[in-house]
Amino acid sequence: MLDLKLIRANPEQIQELLNRRNGNYDIQPIVELDRASRELETHRSQLSARGNEIGKLIGKKIGSGSDPQGEEITRLKTEGNEIKAKLSQLEPQEKELKAKIEAFLLELPNLPDESTPIGKSEADNVEIKRWGDEYIPNERNILPHWEIGEKLGILDFKRAVKVAQSRFVNLVGAGAALERALISLMLDTQIAAGYTEVMPPVLVNSNSLQGTSQLPKFAEDSFKCSNDDLWLTPTAEVPLTNLYRDEIIEDTELPIHHCAYTPCFRREAGSAGRDTRGLIRLHQFNKVELVKVVAPETSDAEHQTLVKNAEAILQALKLPYRILELCTGDLGFGATKCYDLEVWLPSAGMYREISSCSNCKDFQARRADIRFKQAGRKGTQYVHTLNGSGLAVGRTMAAILENYQQSDGTIKIPDVLQPYLKRETL
Repeated sequence: MLDLKLIRANPEQIQELLNRRNGNYDIQPIVELDRASRELETHRSQLSARGNEIGKLIGKKIGSGSDPQGEEITRLKTEGNEIKAKLSQLEPQEKELKAKIEAFLLELPNLPDESTPIGKSEADNVEIKRWGDEYIPNERNILPHWEIGEKLGILDFKRAVKVAQSRFVNLVGAGAALERALISLMLDTQIAAGYTEVMPPVLVNSNSLQGTSQLPKFAEDSFKCSNDDLWLTPTAEVPLTNLYRDEIIEDTELPIHHCAYTPCFRREAGSAGRDTRGLIRLHQFNKVELVKVVAPETSDAEHQTLVKNAEAILQALKLPYRILELCTGDLGFGATKCYDLEVWLPSAGMYREISSCSNCKDFQARRADIRFKQAGRKGTQYVHTLNGSGLAVGRTMAAILENYQQSDGTIKIPDVLQPYLKRETL
């Protein structure tokens, strides 16, 4: 959530930054509502002060011998009652205005960082790094991962439709083992890098989704349990960040680094017709997520380390990838700055996103009210939150099935996974 005081003080600057995004965001309604709210608050405060003054004056005059039933006291009591009546009307009006302001604020995305490249769409993203070109397969006739997976009997899409619907998959035999091995590798790597593993609930409430900005804007992309205020989590970013919702953290506890494996669930409502085959865009998928809760002055450096933590998995697996710095027009709703890691898929001859590493600064912390108290400093500050995939497991499997295909139709298992799987090929 954006800082209302910042909007109030610099409306033109805030509007200009929002205009850099891919969307039509107008802060004028908030500016007008805020002005009306403050005027109403001032009027209410003045009335309340006059009411208090009248109460004291009546007591003072009666104490000095004035007749409690006399004209002067009666006049003051009448004025006091009129003020009470006006206040009873103003308070709900003020509450309604504040609710409208909050509703508008919840619909506004984070402000792009000044260092974020300006652009209109993903075509304007900036490639900043490539790694592993030497590992790109020379083989030309590489089958798409869903074809080789079905051929090997490790991916079963047809029966998954019977059990659920399209865009689900059964992982069978070595496919299930490979998925587990990847999850273990990812968690072991991040724990060694200093993250604390959490196994959180995968059902989350509406407040949690609102805290990390999936609600209200992206409600249609999530699965809701109709009988409860619970949703299937779209990413472990939601439960991990909301562990600290409505809390004041001691600065000695920062930074907090968490990693978690969870299944994730998304309707993919805005991607009709895209990636209808394979593991790229499923309704249910496994992911290892990285979340950081840090002091503001360290968040830029923490962001760079977060990217390196995600890269470490791709490098360990020797999967070719590149890093894009997202432009303002392609930036996620809650991010102020973001790097996407894209892995090479040879059957498509292109890189595909496998991790998105975002710095949200205080945007999520304001929505979830996560603050910290710094020793020797009055009051509290909002923390900065960061998140990134470390990695999307299904997409990692897809990359392995394609980049490690051999001419005899088998899949060579990356060296780093062989101790987990106790085999060299699939």
